[in-house]
Amino acid sequence: MKDVTDTVVEYGADTTRAIASLIFSGTTTRYPNITWIFSHAGGMMPFVIERFVAGTVVEIVPGIKTKGQGSLPPAKVPRGVLYELRKMYCDAAQATNPVAMGALRKVVPISQIVYGTDYWYRSAQETAQGLTTNGVFTTEELEAINWGNALRILPRYRT
Repeated sequence: MKDVTDTVVEYGADTTRAIASLIFSGTTTRYPNITWIFSHAGGMMPFVIERFVAGTVVEIVPGIKTKGQGSLPPAKVPRGVLYELRKMYCDAAQATNPVAMGALRKVVPISQIVYGTDYWYRSAQETAQGLTTNGVFTTEELEAINWGNALRILPRYRT
């Protein structure tokens, strides 16, 4: 039987490690046309954003300067970590609560958030209800998250 920490911590930590690895290795810069989609609102990434932007001062939220913690590895990320993060997509699977979605929407634009249920752990109905009732998104933003953003990256499903 798995340790409960695998479920509580490691899924989100593994997603965060994958994002960090892709950015800091320079992979997202070398392959700018790959569409990266990460589950669970990007894992812990929105909550440790100061570590991602280490060694820089950025405006994660417009008009508010945030100083990153520590220092960045050598320049494999010429446009900056925040630029690379904001190109990635994150889904809403098991993260529709107002804390997770509020943090995610401050890091990535609405255009980069897509619907995700993590079925069978969470039903489509539960996910939709969480997105609708969390108070984070407008009606137009919910339309983009629920289907509009996915159609933009998967245009063959428009019909």
